[in-house]
Amino acid sequence: MGYTNRGKANAVIRRMQITYLNRPKSVAIGMLALVTFLFYTATTQPQGKFQAKGSTPVAAKSQTAIKIDGEKNIYEDPNSLTKTERYQSLGMKGATLWFTGLSGSGKSTIGKKLEEVLVRDYRKHTYRLDGDNLRFGLNSDLKFSPEDRKENVRRVGEVAALFAEAGNVVVASLISPYRVDRDEVRRIHREKGLPFFEVFVDVPVSITEARDPKGLYKKVRAGEIKGFTGIDAPYEAPLHPELTLKSAEMDLEEEVRTVIIELQKHGVLTATDDTPSWYPALIPPDGGMDWAPPAYSTYSSAAAAKFPQVLLNDIDLQWVQCIGEGWAAPLKGFMREGVLLQTLHYNSMLTDQFDLTGNANFNEMTTNFDDYSTKLQMGDRVDMSVPIVLPITAATKALIGSQKTLTLVAPTGKPVAVLSNPEIYENRKEEMIARLFGGHDPDHPYIKVMMNSGPYLIGGEIELLERIKYNDGLDDFRLTPKELRQKFIDSGTDAVYAFQTRNPTHAGHAFLMQDAGRQLKAMGYKKPLLWLTPLGGWTKSDDMPLDVRIRQHEVIIEEGMLPRDTVMAIWPSPMIYAGPTEVQWHCKSRRNVGARFFITGRDPAGIKRSKNKNQLTVGGDFYDGNHGRYVLQTSPGLGEMKILSFSKVYYDRTDNKMKQPDKSRKSDFLSISGSTMRALAKKGAPPCPDHIPDNWEETKPCIPNGFMVKRGWDMMCEYYQDMANTKWIGYSRMMSQPLVAPGNFVTKGTFGKPSWTLYFQDDQGENISPWHDIELYPDDPATKIVNMMVEIPMGRMEKLEVNKEIKYNPIKQDTKKGQPRYYKYGVPFFNYGMLPKTWENPKKSDDEGHMGDGDPLDVMEIGSTQISTGTVVQVKVLGVYSLIDQGEVDYKIIVINTKDPLAAQLRTPEDIDAAVRSRLVDWLKMYKTAEGKEVNILTTDVMEGPVKAMNVIKETHGYWKEGRETGLI
Repeated sequence: MGYTNRGKANAVIRRMQITYLNRPKSVAIGMLALVTFLFYTATTQPQGKFQAKGSTPVAAKSQTAIKIDGEKNIYEDPNSLTKTERYQSLGMKGATLWFTGLSGSGKSTIGKKLEEVLVRDYRKHTYRLDGDNLRFGLNSDLKFSPEDRKENVRRVGEVAALFAEAGNVVVASLISPYRVDRDEVRRIHREKGLPFFEVFVDVPVSITEARDPKGLYKKVRAGEIKGFTGIDAPYEAPLHPELTLKSAEMDLEEEVRTVIIELQKHGVLTATDDTPSWYPALIPPDGGMDWAPPAYSTYSSAAAAKFPQVLLNDIDLQWVQCIGEGWAAPLKGFMREGVLLQTLHYNSMLTDQFDLTGNANFNEMTTNFDDYSTKLQMGDRVDMSVPIVLPITAATKALIGSQKTLTLVAPTGKPVAVLSNPEIYENRKEEMIARLFGGHDPDHPYIKVMMNSGPYLIGGEIELLERIKYNDGLDDFRLTPKELRQKFIDSGTDAVYAFQTRNPTHAGHAFLMQDAGRQLKAMGYKKPLLWLTPLGGWTKSDDMPLDVRIRQHEVIIEEGMLPRDTVMAIWPSPMIYAGPTEVQWHCKSRRNVGARFFITGRDPAGIKRSKNKNQLTVGGDFYDGNHGRYVLQTSPGLGEMKILSFSKVYYDRTDNKMKQPDKSRKSDFLSISGSTMRALAKKGAPPCPDHIPDNWEETKPCIPNGFMVKRGWDMMCEYYQDMANTKWIGYSRMMSQPLVAPGNFVTKGTFGKPSWTLYFQDDQGENISPWHDIELYPDDPATKIVNMMVEIPMGRMEKLEVNKEIKYNPIKQDTKKGQPRYYKYGVPFFNYGMLPKTWENPKKSDDEGHMGDGDPLDVMEIGSTQISTGTVVQVKVLGVYSLIDQGEVDYKIIVINTKDPLAAQLRTPEDIDAAVRSRLVDWLKMYKTAEGKEVNILTTDVMEGPVKAMNVIKETHGYWKEGRETGLI
């Protein structure tokens, strides 16, 4: 529709200029007047302020003609299409730029270049109305008397207003010497609610005469032309123009850029009604200028805890942060199946910012494969290249049932968000992997994550309950998009350029960022601002830890390797290692915060193939190193963002700097790869002498000077020489405080780290063992009441357990490869612990020949109350499950707190709600599958009763006694 309007408007003027040029003057005037009137009645919009959709003035929709001139019996017939709807459809507003100034000042030159840039580079509907051109057609009957000059300006002003009303940027270039005439054009636009910019091309007559591009001044001086503006006819300079261009002091590019910035500031090049103060220094997010992430939920954490709970792992939580804070705009929640399909097949998603199709909320609706009536395909596409999905287990799916509101729970047990109107669908892992990665490697780190995920995906819109904090000492570096925008605005920048990294910064990175800044200044930007955005989400295990990178970046900035005003802020996304597809996501999320430029180097988001033989190609790069930056520069949906692309840089040994290599002296340049850097740091390589050894590439005895500031290099060496230390923070992982019962305890270390230890003490302050020093039976064993010591409270995911190897058997967090372990299958709906003075003897077998697992008896308390770690609570024994784990029997005693409201009603397994028993069986069988392990085996899915359970307890208590007497435990 927009192109049609513009084409008609332009065609009208062309026909005016060409068709009637050689006609008799009276015919030409009459025909032009008729065409102008018809064009006016076809395109006139109701007057008034630009209105948002849904708040259209009554007159705009009125079907009754508005009387204009009763004597002539002519009426205004308003269009049914409002000005707002027209502009929103075109993606821009109409406006008139009225260039005024002396002949030879450069009005037409600027206007032609401006039109070219707006149409070709910005794809905006623009048309130039040149004063001389119009005198061949529309104004061919006019001379240069004051009266004719006045009429010339009036006609052009009316036509300009029509074009602007039709949604064009009009570039009118006329001398228009009289203020009153220009003010009349301004009035015409003001009454129609159209933006009008008077642009004074201010050049002294001495310079315009010296230029004399048309030879007119020469004719004036020869007496051939009379009444020439600026010589023997007056020119009244504007008193308060919107813009003044000192053409004699500016180059053409600067003049055009100045005008475009003015248009951007007033929102002419967008369809948004109110232009925010941060534009155009910052660019709008995907989804439009007005897009904002959902507000924090009105639910309290306590209220949200009552909804069905969906457990998040570390990666899920990072995606929640990306969505909830606005990094993934316009996505408002985990992808529904329809949005996922768009992402996988098109690397984009449809959106309708202004609801022009009536389907603005299409992506928030349950996917319907039988309804193709939507007009959303007529909407806009925005970049969305990676699947942002939430896998769930079959048990979680069953728990959700028909519930419409869910609570998303962090690995620490903290409720972080609510999800509304869930849509559950199949997790088609292989399809997603094939389309996301373009290949398959069983040992690719993120592919392994995807393959180990649940069989279902859940989509739905989310609202954060509060700001997400990780409590790891790095939260000050985690700024939300809203906070970053404000920080950028406060800096006074006119362009932000972003650089993403998941590596320590060295001179090669610094070169890219420094050279990018130089390029922007060469483009005319006065105060470009570097935004360094280290990835904070999940990374593979051999990547440098987040805390080391952050501290190293700080040092790099402090010591001047990067600009001192560099803004550094953690980007919350996990790393996917999906090469060209993923780098589009890297770019998009920075665009959503306002970065106008994005720096990319060689092989962004790349990774090496594994040596796994179950793939077509073994080893080597998963992606070609040049493909990522190429795809990024040619990808759809970049909007106003521009890409600053760099090839690989090398170290120049002649001046100790990183740069593009000089082919004429190849031997002077060293290639320093990431693996080389890591190897040098691991051996603590010292700085090289002034003269780098000629055989450096073979021996690599030192780190070249200038490659990295010393303090930063020392940090790298410290890490690579002590990688096994558990103090490092690999990536953003939420930390919490333990839920420990009041009592005699001594805590050492940091909770959430392998160092955390909880010791039990008696009333005299002496250490005691919760395994060996707490009684099993509080009273007569015949009562079926025993003492349970709680290790893991209900709703907490930290896998805490009594440690059998350490003296006094303190509670510690279980670890795997030095990292703390968490439940990943779901939110525990029970309190978990152990029975003191019991031991499943690994040298004794059950009736089926399964040996004990060597641990105290495990207990699952199914009451309604969360019980703190370390609590010793009296529980009623209800039954037992026999779990077979790697050939060993691992009994799970099912109990209930004697003080629980349901305790009096529960005596046997049959008294327990069938849904609870079903959940227990599912949990025991499946909970390890979330870690990529096999399904557990139960000897029977039917819970055995309290008699069997008490016999197991009695037997293992006897084994404990024997073990203590013989020194086995």
